[in-house]
Amino acid sequence: MSGMQLIDPSAIIWSAPEADRAGRPLLVLLHGYGSHEGDLFGLSPHLPLQPVIASVRAPLRAGPGYAWYGLEGATPESRSEGADAAARGLLHWLDGVQATSVGLLGFSQGGAMSIHLLRHAPERFDFAVSLAGFVVQGDAPADARLAALAPPVFWGRGTHDAVIPPAFVDYTQSWLPKHSTLTERIYEGLGHSVSEAELADVLTFLRAQYS
Repeated sequence: MSGMQLIDPSAIIWSAPEADRAGRPLLVLLHGYGSHEGDLFGLSPHLPLQPVIASVRAPLRAGPGYAWYGLEGATPESRSEGADAAARGLLHWLDGVQATSVGLLGFSQGGAMSIHLLRHAPERFDFAVSLAGFVVQGDAPADARLAALAPPVFWGRGTHDAVIPPAFVDYTQSWLPKHSTLTERIYEGLGHSVSEAELADVLTFLRAQYS
């Protein structure tokens, strides 16, 4: 087993002060490669009011921002090991967080991590949203349990996304239906970003989870 990439609790942006978080669900936001915790937090005004939102900074430096695992000279094995280490760090951080339930929403590499967390501890999460994300190739510890539980997953992507390799998309498209209750949306002409139409679909999905 490889190591654990620890999360910096002081680098998390919360939507509510600690005193106002008790007895509420938690929605964890996971940013993309080379970005930071302030990026996806900009979505919070568009998200449901029920959950407390925690936007987490990835543990590794990457260019102007941070990454969940390294891409320099990456192999399928190193990506899988790096994602495992980041998942263990996130689970360790969540051990100390009180919440009635936990949902995940990530973009790009963060979208991959939202699914990867399900692959480590599917019982601990109610759902995952992966925007322009993918499934990290290789085996993860709880893939069989995840397939049995089949939690709700929203996977959205654009037809003009030139960042995520087609092989990653093909793998994800075959893998997710076997391991989740999948809502898949494809947006014509959208690049490696999130559109208003996608955000509206995500909001519909999230409202269904919190209803």
